Amino acid sequence: MPLEATMILLDNSEYMRNGDYQPTRFGALADAVTTVFQTKIDANPENTVGVMTMANKGPEVLVTHTKELGQVLAALHKTSTNLGRTASIPTAIAIAQLALKHRQNKNLRQRIVVFVGSPLHHETNEPDAAASASNSAPAPPPPSQETERALVRLARKLKKNNVALDVIAFGDGIEEAGEDGHSVLRTFAEAASSSDNSHYLAVPPGPHLLSSVVLNSPILAGDRGIPDDFAAVPGGSVGPAGATGGTSSQFEFGVDPSLDPELAMALRMSMEEEAARQAATNAPSSAPQDQPSAGGGVASSNDASAQQPSQRAAAVPATAAVAATTDPTEEALLQQALALSEGHNSPDVEMTEEGGGDENMTEEEMIARAIEMSMNPEPESEDGEKQ
Repeated sequence: MPLEATMILLDNSEYMRNGDYQPTRFGALADAVTTVFQTKIDANPENTVGVMTMANKGPEVLVTHTKELGQVLAALHKTSTNLGRTASIPTAIAIAQLALKHRQNKNLRQRIVVFVGSPLHHETNEPDAAASASNSAPAPPPPSQETERALVRLARKLKKNNVALDVIAFGDGIEEAGEDGHSVLRTFAEAASSSDNSHYLAVPPGPHLLSSVVLNSPILAGDRGIPDDFAAVPGGSVGPAGATGGTSSQFEFGVDPSLDPELAMALRMSMEEEAARQAATNAPSSAPQDQPSAGGGVASSNDASAQQPSQRAAAVPATAAVAATTDPTEEALLQQALALSEGHNSPDVEMTEEGGGDENMTEEEMIARAIEMSMNPEPESEDGEKQ
């Protein structure tokens, strides 16, 4: 399991009041943050998680690196009453990087998880944006282009400092792909990726839960001991910084063994038993094809004796298989029954009218009758031996 120190960046802008996610965007965000925190802590007891906001009055660190879920829940409750303005993603990421730099355990790898639920805005360094707009200077580039350049420069700095980045876009944070098929946030995550350690996930509104999609995505696959190739990626795309919305599951039987191991084991055992039952049902249907049929008229004793060697030759593999799983006593009884069926050891057996139709009996019936005769000898033979 990875040993990491994680900073979770919350989008607490005015857009988080929308109700396109249940119950609201911020409610879905709080549930997802709790899921990420619990998964990180359960993955390794040495892991730590911090929480900070990106909007309202400005980026603010609410919880430093901690292992206590209560502190995270208190920070989320406090943030729910402080929604407003727009998110400042570059400034918040720079502050998160400083917080990770001052972590207590330097052996922990650094990771930043950003939740973006509002559209990107271009940040100006001038104190008064309205005054700069009134000047005769040429207009700045479109916000999307300038923001993308700033984020790419920031991503290169994160990559240089070995800081992994996960971007989760939902609501208005999901952008339309440009001419090259990439959005600003996707390009940002790809620029920060080093050895496939960064991911981009877009979760559109729908019947699914934001926390469930995040839990089954490659973002938390490493913490749950699941390879990225087997993680359920919304939209079917897998890879560094690659995923789009939806919910799908690629686990065996559709059940995550780490969440419900007993149910997964029960389903697996049930499937194995069903496969064994079907194999046992299909096996006898092909085995007796070489055996002669009992119907179709009365055969003579010569024809029956001519067919017996071929029957015994066909029964050799079956007899060997049975002998491998039985004890010597059962094997001796089986050999005796076969001998009696051939008539070698039964000179004193009288052929009555009831037994006149032995040639019409099948091999199984003959073996059963021979065993019955060997287990119940006639009393006349015993009287003759005494005399």
